Amino acid sequence: MVVVAKKWVLKKNFIGEPKDDDLVLEEEQLPALKDGDVLFEALWLSVDPYMRPYSNNLKAPVDMIGQQLARVVESKDGRYPIGSRYLGDFGWRTHTIFNPKAMEGVKGTYGKDLVIPCPDLAGNPESYSLGCLGMPGATAYFGLLKVCDPKPGDTVLVNAAAGAVGSMVGQIAKIKGCKTIGYAGTEQKVKWLKEIGYDFAFNYKTEDVSATLSKAAPEGINCYFDNASSEHEGVGGDFSNTVITKHMSIGGRIAICGAISSYNATAPPMGPELYGTMIFKQLKMQGFIVYQYYSEYHAAVKELAQWIKEGKIQVCEDVTDGFANMRSGFYGLLKGKNTGKAVIKA
Repeated sequence: MVVVAKKWVLKKNFIGEPKDDDLVLEEEQLPALKDGDVLFEALWLSVDPYMRPYSNNLKAPVDMIGQQLARVVESKDGRYPIGSRYLGDFGWRTHTIFNPKAMEGVKGTYGKDLVIPCPDLAGNPESYSLGCLGMPGATAYFGLLKVCDPKPGDTVLVNAAAGAVGSMVGQIAKIKGCKTIGYAGTEQKVKWLKEIGYDFAFNYKTEDVSATLSKAAPEGINCYFDNASSEHEGVGGDFSNTVITKHMSIGGRIAICGAISSYNATAPPMGPELYGTMIFKQLKMQGFIVYQYYSEYHAAVKELAQWIKEGKIQVCEDVTDGFANMRSGFYGLLKGKNTGKAVIKA
């Protein structure tokens, strides 16, 4: 069987905002399978903020990195039956030949194997395996519950709250009995945050962050889930600097998840001067990466799937149709055009 794979190649490392000639669509004829090989076909592909900074660690030209949900279409390894589904770190490509034995020990997204069986989605759409029941959902789950450790009655603040991770954080916090405050960059996103249960939602581009927090959380913020870094500028100045120095409660916890607002910066961002506040308010700030918790990943997905089934978590996907449009879906994500998880239907 002759298979021609399509793939996106990073021709030049990104400098500032990505440009169309940085990523180019190419074709590649794949060889016949050898013993032990497995041929995968992409069903859904993920675009995520981490791809922007991580790709700069690669030497272009190189195939673009990323995770996909793929099915086995030909197999010379009995452990991988035709039609079975797997999550694979195959990058931006339609077809991939993978040899499990040859790649044994090579780490993937979760700090585990490059290819892992698709978890039990409890009847939910397959695309959820890349979003609410995949890496973003697990990031929200572990970042909030392990790092922030919220207690019933705590106030939880989330920025970039309408994204794949932020939208899950707020809903999990509500399940745990917390008051939730979310910030996003458009009125449409703010409206959606209220629809999925955020107690307060604000447009950081049009409303003063400090003034809104004084109104929504006069007692202070117990947990701050930071998706967008200290360079998330809005009315009233630097977002995180404002939150941490003026509105954290004593003993507050801060989870540093992402820095999407500075990924296209051409100069390293300067962090806010927070040490004095950290000391006197006895704050805990911790960065984390989801694969720290891989041993608990399947249990987390099972609980998230149950919450979705019970209607406790609502899901929104921003779907780009067609592999050929993957680049535009990614660029739109970096500009904040998506609400919920951005995925590509192959």
